[in-house]
Amino acid sequence: MSRIAETFARLRAEGRVALMPYLTVGFPERTSALTLIPAMETAGASLFELGVPFSDPLADGATIQRSAQRALAHGVTLADCIATTASLRERGVTAPLLLMGYYNPLLRYGVERACRELAAAGGDGWIVPDLPPEEAGELRAATAAHGLDLIMFVAPTTPEARVAEIVQHATGFIYVVSLTGVTGARQQMDGNLGEVLARVRRHTNLPLVVGFGISTPEHVVEVARLADGAIVGSALIAHLESLATDAAAPGVATFVRRLLGT
Repeated sequence: MSRIAETFARLRAEGRVALMPYLTVGFPERTSALTLIPAMETAGASLFELGVPFSDPLADGATIQRSAQRALAHGVTLADCIATTASLRERGVTAPLLLMGYYNPLLRYGVERACRELAAAGGDGWIVPDLPPEEAGELRAATAAHGLDLIMFVAPTTPEARVAEIVQHATGFIYVVSLTGVTGARQQMDGNLGEVLARVRRHTNLPLVVGFGISTPEHVVEVARLADGAIVGSALIAHLESLATDAAAPGVATFVRRLLGT
């Protein structure tokens, strides 16, 4: 059983929802992830989405775009993100660590090489928002060969026949986009979320994790009624932007505890 599968099985047995923070590697400072991720894990976060900075993050709104530009200004590359994964394991982080990035840097780096190195670093898989299943064969083979999971996306606009096709290519969990649009904190969850999740659930037993727009404890409670996990990205990045450097680690820990109501 993979680390991701073990995590969801444990949380399900405990009756808890998985909180999965997104953090761009290299933001706000080049090595910030090495203190922020352990702080959030201690505060109760269950999995982590480590963002690989990219110049054209088409699925992301302004907040995450700013974090990516800052990380790029710090010179952070895909190789640095893999090295960060290894350093987090050395620092005792046990939660699943997935790299979220766009396919261009991964393809340029070498798909097999990237999977081999991520597995050796203690990573758990990839989230690639601009890679449709029809073009994911090389990455799917490499992840399988190296014991990594490949996460696939389903959106509110995805027809049911397409959902059935997408989930056949996924492992780990299904990333369910909660709204039509790019990432970014929202005041309210989409009223059709339950219907979207039910449509996906008819075709897979993989955990369903909801992302895009989740920003409040109330959102997390709502997701917990319907799905297995909640991803929080833009709201976390925006909170980090408001914190002084020496307050970042305790600040994100407080943010995670508030979202979880602990």
